Amino acid sequence: MDKILTASLEWVDTRFPLTKMWNEHLAQYYAPKNFNMWYYFGSLALVLLVLQIFTGIFLAVNYKPDATMAFASVEHIMRDIDYGWLIRYMHSTGASFFFIVIYLHMFRALLYGSYKKPRELLWIIGMFIYACLMAESFLGYLLPWGQMSFWGAQVIISLFGAIPYVGEDLAVWIRGDYVIGDATLNRFFVYHVVLVPILLLALAAVHIIALHEVGSNNPDGIEIKKNKDPKTGIPLDGIPFHPYYTVKDIVGVTVFLILFCTVIFYAPEMGGYFLEHNNFFPADPMKTPEHIEPSWYFTPFYAILRAVPDKFLGVIAMGASIVVLFFLPWLDRSPVKSIRYKGWIFKMALGLFIVSFFGLAYLGMQPSTPIKTNFAQIFTIMYFAFFLLMPWYSKIDKTKPVPERVTD
Repeated sequence: MDKILTASLEWVDTRFPLTKMWNEHLAQYYAPKNFNMWYYFGSLALVLLVLQIFTGIFLAVNYKPDATMAFASVEHIMRDIDYGWLIRYMHSTGASFFFIVIYLHMFRALLYGSYKKPRELLWIIGMFIYACLMAESFLGYLLPWGQMSFWGAQVIISLFGAIPYVGEDLAVWIRGDYVIGDATLNRFFVYHVVLVPILLLALAAVHIIALHEVGSNNPDGIEIKKNKDPKTGIPLDGIPFHPYYTVKDIVGVTVFLILFCTVIFYAPEMGGYFLEHNNFFPADPMKTPEHIEPSWYFTPFYAILRAVPDKFLGVIAMGASIVVLFFLPWLDRSPVKSIRYKGWIFKMALGLFIVSFFGLAYLGMQPSTPIKTNFAQIFTIMYFAFFLLMPWYSKIDKTKPVPERVTD
């Protein structure tokens, strides 16, 4: 049996670099030995991407991208198909968990400077993944054809109409018609199940390749490739990704799946945050919901949009709040990477940024009032100040000396 397996592997290796890929990306890929819990979220994001694709395939074969049948087809999946309710909840809950994991993954990069040299391109690829994930979520949000799906898409698409000269034509092109209808639903369905997933898979593969080319960062922000064994060329502070971190990631995935299943079976709607109550009613173009709000993971940016009185400037501010993240590697002028060795100025700035992000997320879920708008404006200023003032405060911030070797 062993001879057959060896011969089969040799046959494959002469035609496809299977063993070479295994060694380069797992068995002989050396990662820092001081990873902590913050490094679970990269592998969890990959698990969720696979989960969303497989559950999405099942939903797609039972879904009708037709304005008169879409809502009924979702109810058919939930009520009539064996375990259809489970697959649908796995997909809807998975979308929210995907953003939770991605936000924590990005926050870890902020903590340990994983966007700094030599990982600038790695960060930019990751930001393109984030942008594609936002597009994928928005496109899928319309598909249930519920009240909040319909009117949420109506509000977001109408924002493009605020662009001078080309706005109205652009909005019509996105809708495929003068109003949201069958054409919009069909094209959103195709983009959601075909185009954007292909982009996400390609970007995820490129992201992993880029990561393994420059090497993983660590909580100390030390480049382990600079300290290698002179005989073997192996980093002194590195350990093989397999089996050490594959086993560690399995533990993380197990704990995550326990939490994930708990939400699916006991609180799949999460009080209206994961599945809005208005989305259990079919879309009605003649009846506007009392309060239209996007999914929770979009609410910080929605609050920035509403904080600006002028609609066009609000759209600009909302777009800038995402675009500014792409420039983070060049905004941070600190000589050290990790927050462990940065001074109190950066730590205070990061704390205020966290407050502003959660404040905006909360306000984006609430009906607009003058007082809430004022708070949203304050939080918006704090949000942008974190990035735009970073070249100055990161440069003058007093840092601690970084050790030559990683710490446990």
